[in-house]
Amino acid sequence: MFPQMALLETIGLEAVKKLAGLILTTAWGMGDANIDKPLKQAIFNASKQYIKNYRDRHGILKVLGMAKPVSLESVYTTAQLLDASALKHFETIEGLQELFREGNKRRFQRHDTSRRPGVELTNTERYLMVLGGPGVGKSTFLRKMGLEALKGNQGDLQHQCIPVFLELKRFDGDEINIRQLLIDEFQTNGFPEPERFTDNALKKGRLLILLDGLDEVLTQNLTQVIRQIQDFVDQYSKNRFIASCRIAAYHGYFKRFTDVVIADFDDAQIEQFIHNWFPSELDQQTNTAEKCWELLQRPENQAAKELAQTPLLFRSVYSFAGGL
Repeated sequence: MFPQMALLETIGLEAVKKLAGLILTTAWGMGDANIDKPLKQAIFNASKQYIKNYRDRHGILKVLGMAKPVSLESVYTTAQLLDASALKHFETIEGLQELFREGNKRRFQRHDTSRRPGVELTNTERYLMVLGGPGVGKSTFLRKMGLEALKGNQGDLQHQCIPVFLELKRFDGDEINIRQLLIDEFQTNGFPEPERFTDNALKKGRLLILLDGLDEVLTQNLTQVIRQIQDFVDQYSKNRFIASCRIAAYHGYFKRFTDVVIADFDDAQIEQFIHNWFPSELDQQTNTAEKCWELLQRPENQAAKELAQTPLLFRSVYSFAGGL
């Protein structure tokens, strides 16, 4: 098998064709008969490269304690989001104390609030602000939504759009040019006429812009960065935006955005996550996932189970299961 064919099989030929078609109609808006073969080939190659680069950069996870990175999709557990009413408990110390007394647990999140799958809200809300504590999976959720967008009709995202993942911590100055960042991203991946494509994509609302980690912007730059993001969203309001921030650092900056809170894992999610983490043939032969889940049900292991409600802390449960 030729390396080129192997790469296409890994990426998915249909996904590449879908993205190429979206790029073609966005930037040129003409039928196939009006496009010369070299341009069509260049667009196809750029589409393939863009999907590959996104998966390589944003589609893998490296967890402390594990020797090798793993595919994000192999371990991803469907994120559940809570509406903004869950935020009231974080506004004051008294609210946190009340929530702690109600739950009688180490965690501070209510479980009686209505939950909705994250992809469902991504499909219905054009502007989404995903809030949560450290390690709860905010960045992972944004990356996953980008992967779904790149699958085209095979993904769970209902809108035809091209995802661009931007880490806000990289904005080390008080001036950011989001448009230029988008152009640079497309140029790096070999898009023909990247400036023309970017402007047309923005005007037609073809982009899913993922703004990760507002809380990681330097304090002295935060006000200016927020203003520039607001202006950009206002100017290119037809596009879709998902941003993320820690709850404690967010103060309702973006009025267009629907604020949601990413929920801690419930029992079903914990069990799914455990099975995702132990998929090997050896694990299946030794029933590692089942044994780990059974151990977590014991009263004496309640503290370990509560840690498993947060994906980042699952390393503790992974170590806990290491001796099985």
